[in-house]
Amino acid sequence: QVHLVESGGGSVQPGGSLRLSCEVSGYSSSQYCMGWFRETPADDGGVDRRGIGGIDSDGRESYAASVKGRFTISIDNAKNVLYLDMKNLKPEDTAMYSCAAGCPSVDAATIADFGYWGQGTQVTVSS
Repeated sequence: QVHLVESGGGSVQPGGSLRLSCEVSGYSSSQYCMGWFRETPADDGGVDRRGIGGIDSDGRESYAASVKGRFTISIDNAKNVLYLDMKNLKPEDTAMYSCAAGCPSVDAATIADFGYWGQGTQVTVSS
């Protein structure tokens, strides 16, 4: 059974940095496709979930335009941990951040392609 557990969230001032971790168990470390997402409240009372980026075992990486150059995704296969390094954080980066796994590849992956999800960790960027 696949389990994903995020950690590292917290409060940070604008311009600051934060590293999120996602501990993975029960998922292949040789063939993988994983990503980070974030959720914010939507105007209709629901949630707006958006992809931040992903990485797969073929060495492909992808990032959303809103975070490219500021966020970096990496994976430590020996520790089975996925990381999200965030720098130059902005108030609009405030969200619940979740890791996910199970996509076929990061190329053109959609939310529906990810079969496994963590519970999330909250990141708040404010002065």
